[in-house]
Amino acid sequence: MDQTLQAEYENLNKITADYDDYEFDRRMRHYMMRTLEPFMREGKALELGCMYGEFTSILAKRFDDLTVVDAAEEFLAITKGRVGDKVKFINGLFETFESDEKYDAIFIMHVLEHLINPVEIMARVRQFLTPTGRLYLIVPNANAGSRQIAVKMGFLTHNAALTPADVKHGHRITYSLDTLEKDVLEAGLSVVHRGGIFFKGLANFQLDKALEAGIIDDKYMEGCFQLGMVYPDLCSSVYVVAENK
Repeated sequence: MDQTLQAEYENLNKITADYDDYEFDRRMRHYMMRTLEPFMREGKALELGCMYGEFTSILAKRFDDLTVVDAAEEFLAITKGRVGDKVKFINGLFETFESDEKYDAIFIMHVLEHLINPVEIMARVRQFLTPTGRLYLIVPNANAGSRQIAVKMGFLTHNAALTPADVKHGHRITYSLDTLEKDVLEAGLSVVHRGGIFFKGLANFQLDKALEAGIIDDKYMEGCFQLGMVYPDLCSSVYVVAENK
C-alpha cells in the first residue's frame, strides 16, 4: 500500500469515534431504501462503507448474499454485531478492493464525499457489476434548503462549502445533483435514475430537537419525504442509479 493510501487507512480508523449519530440520520436510511427500492436488482449485493451498520441491516433483510467493505475496523465490528454471520465482511480500502465476484447491486451511500478520488472509485467499481447490475449512489446535497438558509445567515460562504462537521467527519466535497451526475458520467457509467430524498429546511440537530419536543412528528417527516419527490434540488440527499454503458 502506498503512503497516501496508508495515511487514508489510518485516518479513517481515527475519525470513527467522532461521528455524530442523529435520529434524523437513522430515519433517512429508511427513506433511502424506500427511494431506491423501485429500481433494485435481485441477486448479489455489495456495500462499500457501512458506518454503524444501520443501512447494512436494511440491506441484509433485502439480499441473501451481501458483502460489505470498510476500512474502519470499529465500524466493521459494530456492524458485525448488528447483522451477524449472514453478511460477508472485508476490511480494507475501496482503492485496493479486489474480487472475482460480480454483483447485481452495489451501494455507495454517503461515502463518495469522503473519497480522495470518487471518479476513480466509481470507474473501478464498474468491473464488479454484472451485465445488468446497477450502482446506487447517495450523497449529502449542497443545495439542501437547510444549507442555503445557512448561506443566507452567513454561516456558510456558499452552498457547497464544507462545514466544521463535514471536515470533522472527513468530507472532501459537497455534491449537488449536477456535479454527482457529472462524476458518474466521467467514470464511464450511464445514469438511469436521479433525484432527491427528503425536502429539508432544518439542520440535522434542529430536526432531532423538534422531534424530541414533539414540535414535528412522523406525519411531518413523511410529508417532507413526499415533497422531496417534487423538489429534488432542495432535498437533504441526492441520488443516482447508474449502469455500465
